[in-house]
Amino acid sequence: MDFAELQDVIERTYGDRDRERGVSATVAWLAEEIGELAQAVRKGTPEQQLHEFGDVVAWVATLANQQGVDLNEAIQRFADGCPKCDAIPCAC
Repeated sequence: MDFAELQDVIERTYGDRDRERGVSATVAWLAEEIGELAQAVRKGTPEQQLHEFGDVVAWVATLANQQGVDLNEAIQRFADGCPKCDAIPCAC
């Protein structure tokens, strides 16, 4: 699944609820999920880490949908390596 497919699934599954919740609440949920990911990375099992990575990516897709951002387009700035120096590995 690429980001466009994920954003479509998220929109079809949660779009109405996401719009009702609003951007501010979505940012709060994303922040909470990032905290859960941090804890899973520090003390969790590989299964817990996988779960939390999935949650974070899903909430990023939700926020991108609310803001009208195409995540495939957003990540293109990294397609050639570092977006500042265009090097792989980064030479900054």
